[in-house]
Amino acid sequence: MSNPVVSVAYHSGYGHTAVLAEAVRAGAVDAGAEVHLIKVDDITDEQWETLDRSDAIVFGSPTYMGTASGAFHVFAEASSRRWFGQDWKDKLAAGFTNSASKSGDKLHTLQFFQTLAAQHGMHWVNLGLLPGWNSSTASENDLNRLGFFAGAAAQSNNDQGPEGVHKADIATVEHLGRRVAETARLFALGRAAA
Repeated sequence: MSNPVVSVAYHSGYGHTAVLAEAVRAGAVDAGAEVHLIKVDDITDEQWETLDRSDAIVFGSPTYMGTASGAFHVFAEASSRRWFGQDWKDKLAAGFTNSASKSGDKLHTLQFFQTLAAQHGMHWVNLGLLPGWNSSTASENDLNRLGFFAGAAAQSNNDQGPEGVHKADIATVEHLGRRVAETARLFALGRAAA
């Protein structure tokens, strides 16, 4: 059986989300996937075709004003060409986001990704982690320190560049990449058995 193909379709305004996209890639590669990073604000026809042949697409964007960035919304609308033919139906989908605030309405961005995936008939892969940093013995270095379930969320201080992305958030997003790749492998085995 061939390795699952995972594409990370993302926009990064200031570099923080690009750090997270690299972490998704690292986690998925660690789980044996072929991974493609696709900047949606600079997407080519060849990259659209890569998305079409992917087993899973992980959406990523900073959260700006309570939703995904404008550049990601442009990509989402352009994906309607795939919607007409249901080209992405039954692929896996997942998502990650970043903002300066601990909450920052990041859940809305993840829900936007979930709705986009549902419009395409995709299957959503959640984070699959219990929340961290929620007891007196917990630490800000815990996986899922921000306590999200729908996808991976990160917080980066607005006065720091990409080097300031929190290490626990990078590890959480790596976990998401591994989970997506492992789930894609299970789906492929199930399809082969059916």
